[in-house]
Amino acid sequence: MNPTDPDGVTGRLATWIAGLRHDDIPEAVRARARHLLLDGLVCALVGARLPWSERAVEAVLALEGAGDVPLLGWGRTTSAPAACLLGGTFIQGFELDDYHVRAPLHSNSLVVPSAVSTIATLDRTVSGRDLLTALIAGYEVGPRVGLALHGAEMLSRGWHSGAVFGTHASAATSAWLRRLDPARVEDALGLAATQSAGLMAAQYEAMSKRMHHGFASRNGLYAAALAEAGYTGIKRVYEREYGGFLTTFGEGHDPRPDLITAGLGQEWVLLDTGVKAYAAMAATHASIDCALEARSRGITAQDVESISVEVSHAAYHHGWWKPEPPLETIGAQMNIGYAVSVALLDGQVLAEQFTRDRIAADDVWSLLRRVEVHHCPDFDRPEDRFRTRMRVARRGRDTVEIEVDGPLGGPTRPLPNADVVAKARRLAESIDLAARWERIEQMVLDLDSLPDVSALVGELAAEVPALPVTL
Repeated sequence: MNPTDPDGVTGRLATWIAGLRHDDIPEAVRARARHLLLDGLVCALVGARLPWSERAVEAVLALEGAGDVPLLGWGRTTSAPAACLLGGTFIQGFELDDYHVRAPLHSNSLVVPSAVSTIATLDRTVSGRDLLTALIAGYEVGPRVGLALHGAEMLSRGWHSGAVFGTHASAATSAWLRRLDPARVEDALGLAATQSAGLMAAQYEAMSKRMHHGFASRNGLYAAALAEAGYTGIKRVYEREYGGFLTTFGEGHDPRPDLITAGLGQEWVLLDTGVKAYAAMAATHASIDCALEARSRGITAQDVESISVEVSHAAYHHGWWKPEPPLETIGAQMNIGYAVSVALLDGQVLAEQFTRDRIAADDVWSLLRRVEVHHCPDFDRPEDRFRTRMRVARRGRDTVEIEVDGPLGGPTRPLPNADVVAKARRLAESIDLAARWERIEQMVLDLDSLPDVSALVGELAAEVPALPVTL
């Protein structure tokens, strides 16, 4: 069946999702997608047993029960929606996962749980080719919907952008695996859009920030399942003038529906997905790079009279407030000043920089109180959103200025696929999973030739140890 308006934006997107085939996707795109998946899976296993993840599992399983869908990293099962919710929460658990540089969202935390939960409910074998194609559908749809809302503008307005765009990504992946026709995909997109939400104030101290993409993943799963059952959603959801997705979330901000389908199937926006080099919010990463460059020049905390960091509007609102102790782990991972301070002091921004003891340390707060962050309007152009300038005023010496056009792992300095593999191996080793990870890595990198993904899901579902740091 056809969508209600095959030539409209919603209809064209629904038709593309339903008709996407593995062989339509260039090998370079498939290769990057396999490596993005690898990054997402290791983030899920690292995040599965964090203290806040364990609290989430306890609460959600008390509501949802045992079920028959695997819970990543736990050796347990639950309902499909609960597994989806928790899987997204795990991947977002420690700010190590991917981010899209032009339309901020964290794709793996949306599409991977949706795929795993959908596959578990199907009565047929799913091949690696099918899994990869379904994931690529989601990797493409989420950012494209975000671009129509001008991406980072949503962060500036206080929305958690990825949770808003994310329901659409999850729905696309699940709909593809369910083999929905274009009319049912249109319903799935409409059902996903009406469940979009997420408030960015969760970043200061709330555990719920880590669950936002999980909520979106679960809601997209529901959207596709309801559509498959014939439960209808909003038709032409991207074109509706009253109560439509773009007109409502983009009110007063001139949304661009045409960007959802511009170059669809020819220009692959998933290639703009960044892979994190640091365990912190993406908008802190260019500032971290500046601090690490200052350290490489021999600048120490004792030399610093003050540090001034200039960033874009979205990065400023998302990543800066003047922190006061006590600072929660989530707040530390979101705060540009904290990230800059530990980068200069420790020479890295990884799990060890976010233990309770490190966050409370006197040397961190002594330096942090000398850091200020400012909005630079020149950096608000889409191509400069991650550009960052740092001025380090040194005691009795000249001020040092450092500027980067974007972070390591972002569009100007992407992590090569080999570095993504190396990152995943390091993280797997950090939780004593090296041997098991070797099997997972081989299956993911050979996904196109894997006849049945159940062995991969089994490896991912088995229990992992808790992260060996005190958080």
